[in-house]
Amino acid sequence: MASSADQKAKIIDGKAIAQTIRSEIAEEVRGLSEKYGKVPGLAVVIVGSRKDSQSYVRMKRKACAEVGIKSIDVDLPEDVSEADLISKVYELNSNPDVHGILVQLPLPKHINEENVLGAISIEKDVDGFHPLNIGKLAMKGREPLFLPCTPKGCLELLVRSGIKIKSQRAVVVGRSNIVGLPVSLLLLKADATVSIVHSRSQDSEKIIREADIIIAAAGQAAMIKGDWIKPGAAVIDVGTNAVDDPSKKSGYRLVGDVDYKEACKVAGYITPVPGGVGPMTVAMLLKNTLDGAKRVIGQ
Repeated sequence: MASSADQKAKIIDGKAIAQTIRSEIAEEVRGLSEKYGKVPGLAVVIVGSRKDSQSYVRMKRKACAEVGIKSIDVDLPEDVSEADLISKVYELNSNPDVHGILVQLPLPKHINEENVLGAISIEKDVDGFHPLNIGKLAMKGREPLFLPCTPKGCLELLVRSGIKIKSQRAVVVGRSNIVGLPVSLLLLKADATVSIVHSRSQDSEKIIREADIIIAAAGQAAMIKGDWIKPGAAVIDVGTNAVDDPSKKSGYRLVGDVDYKEACKVAGYITPVPGGVGPMTVAMLLKNTLDGAKRVIGQ
């Protein structure tokens, strides 16, 4: 952490904001339960035993329990066939107690992810990745049923921190389907002037320097230097990169796509890594599940 003498940026505490959102969700879930005797249900599907995927899934299931959302656990073996996995998804599509379906990625090599994600009912697509949801997000005057969780979390951090988006210059670094592309569409919908910088861009540094809002989602450790940032800009760092650190028990530490120590001296607002965008992604998943349930419970 930069010392207080050169510390300028206000730290956006994603953990605290996510906790506030979880409390709001828990209250709404209680209300549904009291009024209709039903609670939202999230099916979390995991294939195989990848350690990182298992820890993500455990975290999501625990988060559900904390806010009163019913977690429907579907654990499938590594060698499950694509057809069997898809028929499991269809089964969840037609289960009225399931309001959201999440298939933990990546899937084993023999399974086509696009086929599996495309099989999820658009009404239960709490990850917000169904082509119809992304398509509606890209169109003026259309509203998707769900927004992808990480991009939605980025916008929520800006809004809840009182950062102006309308008419501001926003630069998104990275163009992935998961973050870069949808977050740029969300910023456009919020009336920002949006540029996207990617691996084939020229003068990336110059473009980033003009931004009032930077969303860094390139997956490259400390790629954005402090002197690339316009004084007072808001920086949302989506990157989670492991770098070697022998002083840590694990042998590594997590850093973002932004050089945090340097950026703190220049930016107006910044999210730390970890503790910034990460907790928001899970909070938005819970919010999407609640919204999916509210569309059908009590109708």
